[in-house]
Amino acid sequence: MNLKSALLRFLQEHGDDYFSGAALARQLGVSRNAVWKAVESLRCEGFDIAAVTNKGYRLISSGDVLSQAGITGFIKTQGVFDIKVQKKVTSTNTIVCELAAQGAKEGYVLAAQEQTAGKGRQGRGFHSPADHGVYFSLLLRPGTQTNAASLITSAAAVAAARAIEEVTGVRVGIKWVNDLFVNDKKVCGILTEAVFDMESGLVSSAVVGIGINITRPDEGFPEELDGIATSLTDRSVGIDNQRCRLIAATLDHFWIFYRNLAGREFLEEYKARSIILGKNINVISVDGVLPATAIAIDDDCGLTVRYENGQTAILNSGDVSIRL
Repeated sequence: MNLKSALLRFLQEHGDDYFSGAALARQLGVSRNAVWKAVESLRCEGFDIAAVTNKGYRLISSGDVLSQAGITGFIKTQGVFDIKVQKKVTSTNTIVCELAAQGAKEGYVLAAQEQTAGKGRQGRGFHSPADHGVYFSLLLRPGTQTNAASLITSAAAVAAARAIEEVTGVRVGIKWVNDLFVNDKKVCGILTEAVFDMESGLVSSAVVGIGINITRPDEGFPEELDGIATSLTDRSVGIDNQRCRLIAATLDHFWIFYRNLAGREFLEEYKARSIILGKNINVISVDGVLPATAIAIDDDCGLTVRYENGQTAILNSGDVSIRL
């Protein structure tokens, strides 16, 4: 943990107390000047830190500031993630995919306060207004066979669902293959973009992008999403470091699954969280929309469906919707 993250975490844990620069320097094992620089840097990121003569520093409020120091301070998995935060980007997935092609290392994470061209599945966009959600992408170098690569998205879905429940207490279900739902509306989307080595069949890189709607935008959701999308809370302003905590918890849970992807430790929970098993659904593909029933999820997270003519099939890609 770097100095800014360590200082922020200490001030958060002692929110009602003032600490002098000298006391913080002793606590953190650095110079008073280093503490002062770290405080000023945190202020620039948006943290409200008071400085009172003869009393010292105190964190007045961290609100829901999204920052590298904030995310790192909540991360339990050490030595894995290289976290960067930007105010506004086109798409975190687009940028991280470009960095992957340039040789960036596994564990690189880019989070943004806003996306102007957020990416969803099948060429759709992902609504990413400033300060109302979590938008981040993680670079992986799995080196696994192509069939194992399909498990990454499912593992990420369970990791994000666990993180949401830990941080907000909101119960989350999973709609195959990559959407998280609350009260029959989408609250989170996950997009995995992989690059394969055609000769070896291995995955040279995979970028997992996750977008979570936390607070409701003042202007509401766009007309095309109204009635389909929702947020974790009706509040318009985030509190209690929710964005930083959500990113950190998602990364921690995902890494546990990812270290033993072939072991499928997430699979039973993925099935248990399914909101479509046993339901009448529409299978949406390039060939059109076909009514079916969702029967089962197999060990590779493929969806077994039964069409109205009695034939069954296993879907490994595509999209489905629940028929009301």
